[in-house]
Amino acid sequence: MHETASHTLSDFDMASLLVVAAALLGWANHHFIRLPHVIGLTVMGALAALGLMVADFFIPGIVLDDKVANFLTRLNFTDTLLQGMLSFLLFAGALHVDLERLKASWLPVLMLSTVGVIVSTVLTGLAMWGLGALLALPVQPIWYFVFGALIAPTDPVSVLGVLKEEAVPASLQSAVAGESLFNDGVGIVVFTILLGAAVTGADFSFSEGARLFAVEAGGGVIVGLVFGWIGYRALASMDDYALEVLITLAIVMGGYSLCSAFHLSGPLAMAVAGLLIGNHGVSFAMSDTTRDYVIKFWELVDEMLNSILFLLIGLELIALVPGVPHLALGIGAIAITLATRAVAVGVSTKLVRSASLNMKGAGRVLWWGGLRGGISIALALSLPAGPVRELLLAATFAAVLFSVLVQRATLGRLIDHLKDKHVPAVEEPEEPRTVH
Repeated sequence: MHETASHTLSDFDMASLLVVAAALLGWANHHFIRLPHVIGLTVMGALAALGLMVADFFIPGIVLDDKVANFLTRLNFTDTLLQGMLSFLLFAGALHVDLERLKASWLPVLMLSTVGVIVSTVLTGLAMWGLGALLALPVQPIWYFVFGALIAPTDPVSVLGVLKEEAVPASLQSAVAGESLFNDGVGIVVFTILLGAAVTGADFSFSEGARLFAVEAGGGVIVGLVFGWIGYRALASMDDYALEVLITLAIVMGGYSLCSAFHLSGPLAMAVAGLLIGNHGVSFAMSDTTRDYVIKFWELVDEMLNSILFLLIGLELIALVPGVPHLALGIGAIAITLATRAVAVGVSTKLVRSASLNMKGAGRVLWWGGLRGGISIALALSLPAGPVRELLLAATFAAVLFSVLVQRATLGRLIDHLKDKHVPAVEEPEEPRTVH
């Protein structure tokens, strides 16, 4: 009877379990462990997964890890994140990015989210190819470049979370936030193109890849502009906070669904739409009451999905049973991703001259602040089953866990150190935005 019930969980039941687990573990972390919220949930999710593995080792009959693995398989983490949570998270994050400051840093943001992602993908692929050859792993070279693409995007949830806590100079904050919002869309497009070549076995064509990139990325930006403008006009035509919150939901869900149907970049669309609504919509189309409801609603959505996302990342450890090659590749992936991120940031910042990126210490913040998260995990879990998937999944988990547990935990200290040593705490007088 128990086994039958475990296989008849509805989608609502699974969502309820995740929310309850996130709430309970968040409460326990707040009162007892006192780690930063995101780090605490990731650690506790990972410990829960490891605890289930240990329990199964000593009590084989309970097969708890199998039940959790089946639950995660039914949940389909990749689809849940890429086609559900990510659209809400990017829109919510973009609402708080100052468009005027982003315009001032548009060129470095463009370079970091395009050239930076491509440079990181290529260099990571080459370095991982070399490491794989040293370890004598049976992996075709194209798969290492697929890994380079999936690990290149930085995580907007983690990056924006740290920036909210630290008094980062405004221009640098806009550059970091803008990059984290847009390089997800670019990275996913590059990953999709390379994965198609890897799965089909066809020779990779740079011209065809460039064409697909232009269509998916450009189409996503256009959809974001159109939905953002339509939403702005609708918001400006009324003063009804409940209906206006519903309109913002319609922008996210309708726009992302349209992009999915036409194979366009939904993440880029949501980043663009969120920027328009968060700036022009909030400033010119909403009353004070509506503005307060809209901002608080999306802050709550962001916090809730953020909690569930990092809990899922911890629980997904149960899908991996590492061996020596997995551990070696994972350790190497940490060093490689840090090194290639440094090169990508260096190349991007040298190609453009910008006050936001050329101030002392900015490069180190961009480098160490290139946090990886749920997007990379979701892309890795979408790889076709087999030995290659297990190896690349191990490398991805290692890089993401290091990013969440080490980089995110120390990024605030790095910023404080640089402010004391190089960067002034306040770069310029800043007027409070109406969204706050």
